[in-house]
Amino acid sequence: MDLNKWMNERLPQIVDRLEADLVAGPEAVTDDGLDFAGRNEIYDILDDILAVLFPGYYSREKVKKSDTNFFMADMLRHISFRLGKHIREVLSYRCRKDRCDDCSCEEKAHEALVSLIESLPEIRATLLDDIKAAKEGDPAAQFLDEIILSYPCVEAIATHRIAHCLYALGVPIIPRILSERAHSRTGIDIHPGAQIGPRFFIDHGTGVVIGETCRIGANVKIYQGVTLGATSPFDKEGKPRVGQKRHPDIEDDVIIYANATILGGNTVIGKGAVIGGNTWITKSVPTGEYVYNKE
Repeated sequence: MDLNKWMNERLPQIVDRLEADLVAGPEAVTDDGLDFAGRNEIYDILDDILAVLFPGYYSREKVKKSDTNFFMADMLRHISFRLGKHIREVLSYRCRKDRCDDCSCEEKAHEALVSLIESLPEIRATLLDDIKAAKEGDPAAQFLDEIILSYPCVEAIATHRIAHCLYALGVPIIPRILSERAHSRTGIDIHPGAQIGPRFFIDHGTGVVIGETCRIGANVKIYQGVTLGATSPFDKEGKPRVGQKRHPDIEDDVIIYANATILGGNTVIGKGAVIGGNTWITKSVPTGEYVYNKE
């Protein structure tokens, strides 16, 4: 086959067919559409926010203690400018999709950005509690620095707490981009809608799934392969259960061991319960109960 001949004669036909599908499809390419190429910049912004939360750990360069204030101030100015642009863009995109013509995307974007930035001290304080819980809950951990630098749960939980803040503020799309970046890097899949209390520790982490309407209390520890999911994404009529409570509640001081599956919006794991590995649970578990697979 003559590759040059093929490229000159056949390739234009393929391009035309691809373009026709894009233009005619439900998500048609238009000049006022969402810039999906911006996803990589959102990744960069996330890295910068993590660097502000943990200077010297997630920053691209070593930060001296004497330079910390300047470093964080400079980073937050850049983050505010860049993230604000993306929040405005996704809010405007959602308005066009919803045919909304009576709201101010500019004002909403400003409020969401300011709320996130002003929440960072509280997010960092909660993350430090998470890290201390990891130190206390893992005999293999020797130093807090080791946990921040090497434990995948730190990046996953930190990303979630940022994404959840934006999700709660009504920012579309960006929270999912953040959570999926953490998922791809750590193997931990936490929907940004999940509500997670302080001192949360995921040991090992790979394969953990936490659904959108899950509520997790304080001082909860889970291991790899745990799923906190829905019994079914559809109702009895076969329609998606949008806006319904689909995922379980995990109360304070619960431990869930590897590969346990807990399903259902009405399922509550009571305070202090211990869920053994490889268990399948679709009913509530009383306070302090120990559930394990007898086989």
